[in-house]
Amino acid sequence: MGKIKFWIAISFTLLLVFSAKAQDRYAVYFKYKPQESLSLSRPQEFLTQKAIERRIKEGVPADSLDLPVATKYLDEVSDLSDYVLYASKWMNAAVLVTDQAGVDAMAALPFVERVELVARDFLTKPSAKINYQALASTSTENNIKHPKLNSRELAETDNSYDFQNELIGIDRMHADGYTGDGVMIAVFDAGFPGTNTSSAFSHLFANNQILAQRDFVRPWNTEVFMGHQHGTNVLSLIAANEPGKLVSGAYDADFVLMITEEVETEYKVEEFNWVRAAEYSDSLGVDIISSSVGYWDFDDPAMNYTLEDLDGKTTIITRGASIASNRGILVVNSVGNYGSRGEYSLVAPADAEDILSVGSVKTSGEVSTFSSRGPTGDGRFKPELSAFGDSPVLIRSNGSAGSSNGTSFSAPQITALAAGLWEARPEWTKAELMENLFRSATQYDNPDNLLGYGIPNFYDALYGEILAAPEHETLKTKIYPNPLGQSDLKIQFGTGTDCSFELIDFSGRLVMRQNLSRAHANTPYLVSVDGIETGIYLVVLREGALIKQVKLLKQ
Repeated sequence: MGKIKFWIAISFTLLLVFSAKAQDRYAVYFKYKPQESLSLSRPQEFLTQKAIERRIKEGVPADSLDLPVATKYLDEVSDLSDYVLYASKWMNAAVLVTDQAGVDAMAALPFVERVELVARDFLTKPSAKINYQALASTSTENNIKHPKLNSRELAETDNSYDFQNELIGIDRMHADGYTGDGVMIAVFDAGFPGTNTSSAFSHLFANNQILAQRDFVRPWNTEVFMGHQHGTNVLSLIAANEPGKLVSGAYDADFVLMITEEVETEYKVEEFNWVRAAEYSDSLGVDIISSSVGYWDFDDPAMNYTLEDLDGKTTIITRGASIASNRGILVVNSVGNYGSRGEYSLVAPADAEDILSVGSVKTSGEVSTFSSRGPTGDGRFKPELSAFGDSPVLIRSNGSAGSSNGTSFSAPQITALAAGLWEARPEWTKAELMENLFRSATQYDNPDNLLGYGIPNFYDALYGEILAAPEHETLKTKIYPNPLGQSDLKIQFGTGTDCSFELIDFSGRLVMRQNLSRAHANTPYLVSVDGIETGIYLVVLREGALIKQVKLLKQ
């Protein structure tokens, strides 16, 4: 990848505080996933209520991927390793630290499918805490060109942030009162130094908007306000709220902050870190994953990918992104900064299907020189959308405003736009949100491998469907009372006197189907749900081509 080694600049400092052991990191895949107590019929035991509600809206039942890795397997491989970093339920694997003797012993276990090297070396848990905040403020780290982070050098700026907001309609989104409130966003990156001290982020702490934080590179850490400031820069383009410095699109959203990127080296273990963070996000009920990382080549050339591998189904991180997307999470990922290579220059997981990979444009609206281009290894166009990544205003780890180039910084702007749209239309499924974003973009009718569908905008994404639809589609759908006790369910929907009604439970099972009638369009439909068990359901209503889905809590 030709990256500058941050490790060289601070290796002496790290050696003073780390007890280094020449151990490597491996992924141990298991053949089976036996369970002793958990059951798919009781998803509340391993998913939060918000996660369950998202699954119901998306019509995605719990499946075996949601169940954890068997504890008895982890216990046995733990005895053969120096350190178990974590287990991945989606991959049915553990990522751990061991030597060749440990690898051989694990591979011989009857329940182990295979053992794969995912990173050379491992710096064990430090005996004294490293001052990552200090490291992040050094000129070496602040100015490092780090291709895998999909960003370029930072610079001071006096530029207004109005252009980047107006380009995708954030100004109109805010004028309509939408700031991402009620939407949960997970940000995966290399660190968030200064987030907890910068005035641009103070509202996140005052309002308890940071719901969780995890470091999957160094699992013993209890906070993420350290490491490389790239994550701080990215987060600022979603969450900053300091007029005169930077006001970004979704500053009222809730956030989960995850460190998945190991800046010092480049190995496949970072893909597993990303997948583990996605699993955790899914279990919490995250709505959007914003990720500005990408993978193509590694410090060990044997791990490098080919174009054929970028087919949307091969790399670990792409498989993880697809699983997250299939669970109703909107995954937004930068397309990469290898535009100088020409076509086929995207990185994983931007090759995943059914996610938003995001490119960068200049102030002219033309593709940025550095912005990676499609198609994917199997011929699909990429990216899907683009935004201003050619020196947008952002917040640095010291709290000052700066600017930087990279698709790392166009992607979070699309995340913020999506969050505002989902606040405005919470009934939209992920697929409906994506389709309306596509429809609003500047070249929706003629997408290409430079900008995809083009530059989206808030107004057309939110109102374009309504303005183009029959008048009756603008009427609000309402079911009440909700939560529902023992009374009949009342439904206001459509303008006709007949509609179909379906009630679907969390597992995706059709519980009830009826054709409803009413005397007049201005009176509600009535439905008796006597005998229905307590729980969360999805109500699906149909009147001709009009289809609406609404969540119902039965008490």
